[in-house]
Amino acid sequence: MIIIFVCVEKIQAKRSMQKIRLNILGLSVSQTQSGAYALVLAEEGGERRIPIIIGPVEAQAIAIQLEGLKPPRPLTHDLIKNIALAFDIALLEVTIYKLEEGIFYSELLCEMNGKEIRIDSRTSDAVALALRFRCPIYTSEDILQKAGIVLESEDEDSPVRSLSDDDEPEFAASSYAQYSTSELQDLLNEAIQEEDYEKASIIRDELNKREK
Repeated sequence: MIIIFVCVEKIQAKRSMQKIRLNILGLSVSQTQSGAYALVLAEEGGERRIPIIIGPVEAQAIAIQLEGLKPPRPLTHDLIKNIALAFDIALLEVTIYKLEEGIFYSELLCEMNGKEIRIDSRTSDAVALALRFRCPIYTSEDILQKAGIVLESEDEDSPVRSLSDDDEPEFAASSYAQYSTSELQDLLNEAIQEEDYEKASIIRDELNKREK
């Protein structure tokens, strides 16, 4: 019985580490952090979405690449790519491997002279580089279970709507504590229907706290 239990644990651990590919759904202005943006990643072949708060510089680097714009001078991530290519370094893939206290941790899998090297990176920088190298972005089932939001709208492939800089968050993060679990669930469903991923992420975090 002990052997069987150990084997089951190993199988479950292996499944949780299986790579799931993510695609970039879009960017929107954050409603909870002034001057920040929400990067939304979508599970390939699935319904779950992961909203990640990033800074304006990284958001600009990602947006420029998504829109196919070419700046007159190379940005920081363009420079990194140029240096990598000059020294025959290839970026094979990006993996978001950990979520801790609301922070996503990523690593770059690079290849140089036939040798693979893993480099720690902020997720925003990793995504910006993945776009430039046209390499895949992966995460694990465990992270998707913790941070994924399932869309319930009819048009699940619609892009993330852009918000004006003048928009203010409708609710402060601390205000959700006063709502009951059923009320929070209703607010979560409403936020998802409106494609307000940032608000939905905060409500989901409050619900997860109560489940612990």
